[in-house]
Order: sequence, then structure tokens, then C-alpha cells
Amino acid sequence: MRRILTGVIIGLLIILAVPFSIRLYVVNTYVPLMFDPADAIPGHRVAIVFGAGLSDYGQQPSAVLEDRIMTAVDLYKQGTVQKIIMSGDNRFDDYNEPQVMIDFAREQGVRQSDLQADFAGRRTYDTCYRAKAIFGVHEAILITQEFHLPRALYTCNALGVKSIGVVADRRLYEGIELFQLRDTLALTKSFIDLYVSPPDVVLGDKIRI
Repeated sequence: MRRILTGVIIGLLIILAVPFSIRLYVVNTYVPLMFDPADAIPGHRVAIVFGAGLSDYGQQPSAVLEDRIMTAVDLYKQGTVQKIIMSGDNRFDDYNEPQVMIDFAREQGVRQSDLQADFAGRRTYDTCYRAKAIFGVHEAILITQEFHLPRALYTCNALGVKSIGVVADRRLYEGIELFQLRDTLALTKSFIDLYVSPPDVVLGDKIRI
């Protein structure tokens, strides 16, 4: 019994170590491709903003999402990017994340013609996959917070969208520790999605931007 218990404990430790090992590898690999807004950021035609939830009964972007949008707006006004894909969830009639993102960006002075909604960006994998398959994007700037950016870069680059990232942290976020833990676990799922069992992605007509 002692041997069995020891084996079980060792197995559990290995299982627990896998997500953190993957995150360590991904972070170390993609840190050179992560920029702060104050850095000299290489220009790209397209930026991709990842959804992050809505507040005020689905009428306004959450604090995390607002900072992602504002970071994209700043890059747009600086001329670093020309087009912005707003990618989010729109599975329900009363929850239209991409449209809220676009409306918010327009209020900040971004032209409608330079904004593209991705209504089926339900997960990071979906957003990256559809960027290439639907919108014909092969290079992009990814805009999200530091806790999520390594996974976004890992996923998009693996799916054929050559990407760099800009960190969208503009304030302290409540529950950031939980976000970090969740993203560590999500990286393991990303590895499975990319190399073991690719998930189904909602597709449709191609849209060139």
C-alpha cells in the first residue's frame, strides 16, 4: 500500500507540474515578442483584440476588455496599426461582445471602415484560427493583458499567424491571481488543441480586410 500511495503521490505531482512547465516554456519563448505600449513597436497592418467579457448587463466592456480596446485605439492613432479585428463571443442574442467592442472604439475616434468584428471568437484558439482562415491575416499585433499574452502568441503563431504582442495592462485588476492560474491551466488545453485534438471552429465566408 505504501508503494501504491507513493506512486499515486508522484503521479499527482507530475500532473500538477505539467501546466506550470508548459507556461514556463511558453513565457520564456515569447517574452521577446511582448511589447509595452511605450516601446518602439514594429508596425503591422492588423491588430487583434481578444474579448474579455462585458459589464453593465452586456452593454459595456469589462475593465479588462476596455483596457485592451484602448490600447488598440492608441496604436491606431499612432499609426502603428491600420485595421483592428474585435474578436469575441456572440452566441446569444443579448450578448454581442464584438459589437460592444466596435462601438466603444468608434466612440474613441476609430473609423468604422477600419474595424472588423469577429463574431465567433469564442476562445483564443478560435480567434487565432479565424484570423487566418476567415480574414486572411498572416501577420498581426495581438492586444491583451500580460497574463494572457503568452498563450495568445503561442496559439496564433502555431496556427500560422506570425504575431507580436502588446501588453494592455493599464490598471490593477481585481482577481488577477485567479486570471493567472486560469491561464496557466488553459495553456495545457491549448497544447492539446494544437497538437493532439484540434477543436471545431465556426467558419463561414471569407472576409478580406
